[in-house]
Amino acid sequence: MDESGAGAAAPMSREGVDHALRGLEAERDRISVSLVELEGHEGLRLLKGARLMGETFRRWEAARARLELLWRLFEAYRGVLDEASGLRDRSSRPDVATLAELSGLLSGASVPLPDGEVPLADRTLLGPRERSVPLDEAVALMSEAFEFVAREVAAADAAWSALLLPLEEAEAQWRDAAKLAHALDGTRHPELDRLGRELTALGRVVRTDPLSLVRDGRADTSRLDRLCGTLRALGDELAGVTRMRDGYAGVAARLAESVEEVAGVEAEAAEAYATVRVKIGSSTVPEPARGLAAGLRDRLAALERLREAGRWVELAGRVAELERTAEDALERARSDLRLSTGLLDRRAELRGRLDAYRAKAARLGLAEDERLSALYEEARDVLWTAPCDLRRATALLAEYQRTVRAGEAAR
Repeated sequence: MDESGAGAAAPMSREGVDHALRGLEAERDRISVSLVELEGHEGLRLLKGARLMGETFRRWEAARARLELLWRLFEAYRGVLDEASGLRDRSSRPDVATLAELSGLLSGASVPLPDGEVPLADRTLLGPRERSVPLDEAVALMSEAFEFVAREVAAADAAWSALLLPLEEAEAQWRDAAKLAHALDGTRHPELDRLGRELTALGRVVRTDPLSLVRDGRADTSRLDRLCGTLRALGDELAGVTRMRDGYAGVAARLAESVEEVAGVEAEAAEAYATVRVKIGSSTVPEPARGLAAGLRDRLAALERLREAGRWVELAGRVAELERTAEDALERARSDLRLSTGLLDRRAELRGRLDAYRAKAARLGLAEDERLSALYEEARDVLWTAPCDLRRATALLAEYQRTVRAGEAAR
C-alpha cells in the first residue's frame, strides 16, 4: 500500500468485510447505471456532436472536464472494489492479514485521485505526489462532478428544446415563402432575403450557443417568435399574390368598373356644378376635381405592363394602391356632386315649401290678402329666376310663412 496508509484502518471481521463489500458493490452498480444514463442523454449527445461557441462552449468545456474526472474516478473506484472482491474470493475464511488488507481497501484511503484533483499543497516540483481517498469520499467527489455535469447538460438540453422547434418552424416558413416568391416572378424578394439573413444568423446562435439566449433560467424565444410571425404574414401575402395572379382577369375587370364609376360620378359632379353656376347666384361651391378617372386609367394601363412582364409581387402592391386610390377618388367625386346638388336641392325645397304655404293660405281664405300676395310674388320671382339668390329667397319664404301663421292666428 502507499504511504497514505490504505491498510492502516482497524481490521474488520469477515462478516463486516462481506457486509461492506455487498453494500459497496450495490452502490457501484447504481453509479454505473447513472453514468450510462448520463452518457445516453440526448442533451449530452448534442453537446458532444455540436460545434459550440460562446457561452455554451465555455460551460461545456467545464462540464466535459468534470465528466472526464467522473469517469476516471469511477474507474479507480471500481478498480479498488474489483481488487477487494478478487482478494475476498481467494479464500472462504481469510486470515488476519487478508482481513487487514481488505479493511484497508474498503475503509481506508484506497482510491487514487486523478492528477487534476491533487491539491497544490500535495504537489512537488516534479509533479503531484500520489494521493488517495476512501471509497465514500470518492463517491462524494463523483456525486459533485455528476451533479455539475447533469446540471449543465440539462440547461443546454432545455435551451435547445425550447429554441429548435420555433427555429425549424421559421425555417420551414421561409422555405415555403421562398418557393412562392420564386414561382411568382423568379426574382429575389428583398424583404424575404433580409429575413433569410436574420434567420441564418439566429439559427447559427441557436445551434452553437443556445445558452447565450437563456434569460432568468428560460430560453428567450422572442426573436424567433417575431420572425415566425413576420414570415407567416409574408407567406400569407405571397399566397394572396398567387391567388390574384390566378384570377387576375377578374381583378382587372373590377378595377376597370371602379374607374368607370369614378368617371361617371365625376361627370355628374361637373354637370351639376355647371348647372349651379347658371342657376344659383353667388355660389361658394368650389370647382369639382377634374381628371380623377383619367389618372386612374393611366395607372390601370401601367398594371397591364407589369402583368405582361410577370412582375406579380410588384403588381399586387400596385393593385392594392389603385383600389385604395379609386375608393378615395370615388368619395371625392361624390362629395363634389353632393356640394352642387345640395344647392339645387335646397332651391327645390324652398319652391316646394312656398307652394305648400300658398295652398295653406288659400285654405284659410287669405288668398286675396294683398301683403301675402305681394310676398308670394316676390319670393316666387327670386326662386324661379336664374341665377337664384338662395339667401334672399330663404328670407322671403320665412317672412311669407310668418305672415300666413299670423293670419291663421287672427282668424
